[in-house]
Amino acid sequence: MRRAWLTLVLAVLIGGGVLAFAGPLETTNDPTASLPSAAESTRVAELERRLPSGQVNPALIVFAKDDGTALTPAELKTIESFGTPIVAPGNDAAIVSKPYPAGYSAEQIVEAVGQLRDQVRAEVPPGITAQVTGGAGFTADLADSFSGANTRLLIVTVLVVALLLLVTYRSPILWLVPLAVVGLADRLSGSVVAILSRHTDLAIDASTNGIITVLVFGAGTNYALLIISRYREELHRYEDRFEAMRHALKGAGPAVLASSGTVVLSLLTLLLASLGKNLALGVAGAAGIAIAAVFALFVLPPALLVCGRKLFWPFIPRVGAAGAEAEKGLWARIGRGVSRRPAIVTVAAVLVLAALGSGLAGTKLGLSQADQFRVEAEAVDGLETVSRYFPAGATDPATIMTTPDRAEEVLALVTRTSGVASARIGERTADLASISAVLTAAPDTPEAYDTVRALRENVHAEQALVGGSVAASLDDRDAARRDLTVIVPAVLIVVLLVLIGLLRALVAPILLLLTVIASFGAALGAGSWLFRHVLDYPALDTGVPLLAFLFLVALGVDYNIFLVTRAKEETPLRGTRDGMVHALAVTGGVITSAGILLAAVFGVLGVLPVITLTQIGVIVGIGVLLDTLLVRTVLVPALATMCGDRFWWPGRPAVSSAKPEPDPDPDSLRA
Repeated sequence: MRRAWLTLVLAVLIGGGVLAFAGPLETTNDPTASLPSAAESTRVAELERRLPSGQVNPALIVFAKDDGTALTPAELKTIESFGTPIVAPGNDAAIVSKPYPAGYSAEQIVEAVGQLRDQVRAEVPPGITAQVTGGAGFTADLADSFSGANTRLLIVTVLVVALLLLVTYRSPILWLVPLAVVGLADRLSGSVVAILSRHTDLAIDASTNGIITVLVFGAGTNYALLIISRYREELHRYEDRFEAMRHALKGAGPAVLASSGTVVLSLLTLLLASLGKNLALGVAGAAGIAIAAVFALFVLPPALLVCGRKLFWPFIPRVGAAGAEAEKGLWARIGRGVSRRPAIVTVAAVLVLAALGSGLAGTKLGLSQADQFRVEAEAVDGLETVSRYFPAGATDPATIMTTPDRAEEVLALVTRTSGVASARIGERTADLASISAVLTAAPDTPEAYDTVRALRENVHAEQALVGGSVAASLDDRDAARRDLTVIVPAVLIVVLLVLIGLLRALVAPILLLLTVIASFGAALGAGSWLFRHVLDYPALDTGVPLLAFLFLVALGVDYNIFLVTRAKEETPLRGTRDGMVHALAVTGGVITSAGILLAAVFGVLGVLPVITLTQIGVIVGIGVLLDTLLVRTVLVPALATMCGDRFWWPGRPAVSSAKPEPDPDPDSLRA
């Protein structure tokens, strides 16, 4: 008992120390910070820093007459107090550029743009609508929309987890222990992310903390559910709770280690990513999952032990308690039904997955700048106003860097490029000259990207480079597609190797991996259909497929690990078919609870204001439910039944002469 208390005190002291000295999270707003150093827009940003004004992130103030009449001289004079205006052809609107340093932190850009908006509202005369948009406006609105959002995310996540734990355990006190342990792990993970943001060059953005919170709560609670379920099962066999916990950790510990190891290694494959934000998420996510696993294996057990059996009240597990055996429960009946007709069940499950996957037809990748928000944003409204009076690309002009002696030739090439509304030479130094090109298309649209590609093709002969925020978004999209082709195979290899090492087999790991891939395809298709036809999102964001695949494959394989490791444990006593049925019977309740909880936690990402995170949450949530309720419940048992002992090939399950132990009472299975 003293060791258990000592472990808890040590965990609290270490956690408290890290929380106290971590400091605040620091994020970057430079659009090129996440890009590879070789990307053209990154090279342009480096050159811009050598100009007198340095690299800037301009805000654009758009002024428009409400009644459509021309601006009066007095009104133009007021507008000129904000800077030199560009007046629309109809004299009924004007825009003014206000540059800010690109290196401003999120807090600085929110404060600067907020002050500018207050000034505009105070000084602009009645009858004129004035809005702040442009790169700085979008950056500020995005950063400001996250202000308090991570706190809301944490609160909603805690409430969802608490409710589901309360329903799962049907105990007024038991749910508090895993929630407290996982909550401490989450806070510690957030502090580690803050330390990484302050002392490394990782490109951590505003959404990173939210994703890590979901990962830690989702995975950590899953590990807790598995350990508590096995501990409760062993309490029906051993009077000494310490002995019961030793057997519980012996049975569930390898599954938790394998599951968390799979997720950590899968996240670390993001070290191969070319995008800095993916790499940063991989490192931060791996740290969070590792902390969640450590707390589940080393902090949760002593917390349960010091509370004793009464923690499970009113369903206190007793040694030798009578009750219906697992073979009479729902999951056993499902398992026996699947084992009787495995081929039919397999075909039916595959057809369901294929039907859901067909939703991928017609899916588009890439959201425009105006499509990123799920909440109202002045920058989006301002962009719409600009597009009514000016070329839509006026809010984010492209930047072309060249040398002074080639500036005129490059300007001519830029002006002749299709999709360029206007261009002018900007700042010069002894060896550099910048050209600003306004595009006719709205930022981050396919038309804008086509114009950037055409510009690059035209000016490269003059050794000029094309950058700016639209070019950075194009480079970001290209890098994301490259990362998808590199990371996906790496994740599959990692998962396969972990499963091979855990099961000492080849057939079972390959089949399990194929089922998870099928589940991902079905989830992506179902999510895409939902976004297009129900939520009216124009496309999937470019980074969504990779992150959804990573989270779903790494976390979704957990349930197969929980099920199949138990089946392997039971096979020597019962044989492959009956061992799988028994494994489904004793793990069905806890895995279903864990899957529903994980899906709900990822669904909580919808409280964040960015469509990208909503899409990730919905796709992963659908995939986890498919893994839990279809793939693990019927498809995997059906495949194992059809394969028989070949499921464990090239290993052969040892046959034991011992009789199977009696199954626990149903109350233990529902936990």
